[in-house]
Amino acid sequence: MRRRDVRQVLSPPRGAAAVPWWRAGAVVACLGFAGLHRLGSTWGSTPEERERPMPGDEIVPDPAGRTMHAVTVDAAPDQVWPWLAQMGYHRAGWYTYPWVDRWIWHIDNPSADRVVPALQDLRVGDVIPDGEPGTAYFVIRELVPGEHLVLHSTTHVPPALERAMTVSWTWSFLLLPVDGGRRTRLLLRVRLTGSLVTRLLWHLVVVPSDFVMARSMLLGVKRRAEGVRTGRWPGSAGP
Repeated sequence: MRRRDVRQVLSPPRGAAAVPWWRAGAVVACLGFAGLHRLGSTWGSTPEERERPMPGDEIVPDPAGRTMHAVTVDAAPDQVWPWLAQMGYHRAGWYTYPWVDRWIWHIDNPSADRVVPALQDLRVGDVIPDGEPGTAYFVIRELVPGEHLVLHSTTHVPPALERAMTVSWTWSFLLLPVDGGRRTRLLLRVRLTGSLVTRLLWHLVVVPSDFVMARSMLLGVKRRAEGVRTGRWPGSAGP
């Protein structure tokens, strides 16, 4: 065998070695996305909690997608409720991480670290803003103070997608007393339906990012309610 033929046998064609690496990268990316999607769908919740009925389920009876998140708060439900009651854009905020507020939602003021009495009086039909005036907002569909709060929106549609996208989704918060009422199991279920664009955005963007968004919101409520109970944070602001 001539020297040139030996080199051809021992050296693979140019670019041939890159194929397995691209395939490995694609597999890793797919596995990573699947794991993030799973966490964004179920973080903190148990299988039983994911299957249980929740207030507001009937508003989106046949969802194209849903998530369930949960956290245990070392405070009674009536100590957790005020933090839910005052949530909202340019109200007390959503209790997400400061970098999320600033770089994703472009909110310079941080979420409140105390209960604001002026934001506690909620009624069915009230609007909870989720953006600047004229943009997205929720409407309160159900509430029982100290027990549950259900928000519903059909307004979370970017202006560029108004002709291609419809959405109907709910956020349902449920406070379950545990340990004789000394602690709270805080559940958040989100149910959504809408157009094909909505469903694609839900699975490709919303659910994976919810591992950060919903998780940080629930942990934000937990830190605040527990901080007031233990005296680490002040209990309330002025009227």
